[in-house]
Parts: sequence; structure tokens; C-alpha cells
Amino acid sequence: MKVLIVAEGKHERSGSLETLVRRLLSCDLHSDVDDIHRRLSPLHGIGGFDYCKRALQWVQEAQKRGYDAVVLLLDEDGYPDRTKGVNQAQVRLSKTTMLPRALGVAVCTFDAWMLADEKALSEVLNRIVSCQPSPEGISDPKSVCQLLRDGSPECELGLAEMYNLVAEKTRLDILDQRCPFGFKPFAERVRSLAKR
Repeated sequence: MKVLIVAEGKHERSGSLETLVRRLLSCDLHSDVDDIHRRLSPLHGIGGFDYCKRALQWVQEAQKRGYDAVVLLLDEDGYPDRTKGVNQAQVRLSKTTMLPRALGVAVCTFDAWMLADEKALSEVLNRIVSCQPSPEGISDPKSVCQLLRDGSPECELGLAEMYNLVAEKTRLDILDQRCPFGFKPFAERVRSLAKR
């Protein structure tokens, strides 16, 4: 399956999101990753900017480039209109014949997903990491990830490398349980792409 993966954060675009998508699809994945903020041609007849329109633009772009599907993820960052806009685009597109897609919003950021499975974190950081309380409720999960990494004297990983390893080792069922508002609906949409 040839998939265009679109995200806003550099850590997502550095491989960890691609790893999660590959694991969720459980199929031979050929993907390219792009930045959601890259300038695209405007949609004809739709002016202004919102996240629904932005998601529609990326579906149109992936279709134009010949992809089988598009996966788009952005961070909520405390702006519920992002979730509303992306969900509107997912529903709106289901009423058309456009490209298969999995559009999602990480609550509150993608970094929270890296905190869901303490066993994966412990293995990557080579020390015991306690269970992090409600990852989606942490106001600055990136700082928590940095503190955990910096508190591991033997760990010389950059955050992007750490995220890649955690994404490879995290149990997806734990991510579903511990990140029910962002990861779970996103994962369901990604998994549905493999059933088409």
C-alpha cells in the first residue's frame, strides 16, 4: 500500500508516526512523509483556512500524486477546533468518492502517545520508568519525555530516535486504552485502510 503520511511536528515526521502507521496497517507499507504546513494549491470554491479545508487539500494532493491512501495527524495543542475540523473532513470525505484516508488529532500532542507504555519506555531508556498518569491529560508531554530521557544517564538518544524506538516497542492495545481520545479513533481509521 502506497500511503502519504502528513504531520506537523518534526518528531512525527522523523519516523515514529510512520512506524505506528506501519504497525497498525500490518501490511507492506510504502510511504512518504510530508509537512502539513507546506503550501498547497487552494481548493477550488473554498476560501479561507481551517483544519477541515486543510485536510481536504491534503487528500486532494495525495490523490493527485497517485497514493492509495492518506494519513494525516496534527496536535490538538489545546484547540478543540482542530479536532472538530479534522472530524468534519473525515465525515465529509466519507460521503464522496475521494481517496481512502485516516485523519486524526493527537490529544494534546503526539508526544503523549510516547508516554503510554512504561514498559516500552523502560526498555528504550534502559531504566525503570513508572506508569505516567493519563498521558492525554499531561499539559506538556514533550517536556516529560525530555525529562525521562535526560534522567537516564546511559541514554544518548535524541528525542526523534527515542520516539522511533518507543513507537516500535509500544503495545498498541495499551496506546488504545491510555490515549482513548486521540490515538484510539486515529488507530481505528488507520486500521480501516487495510480493509479496503
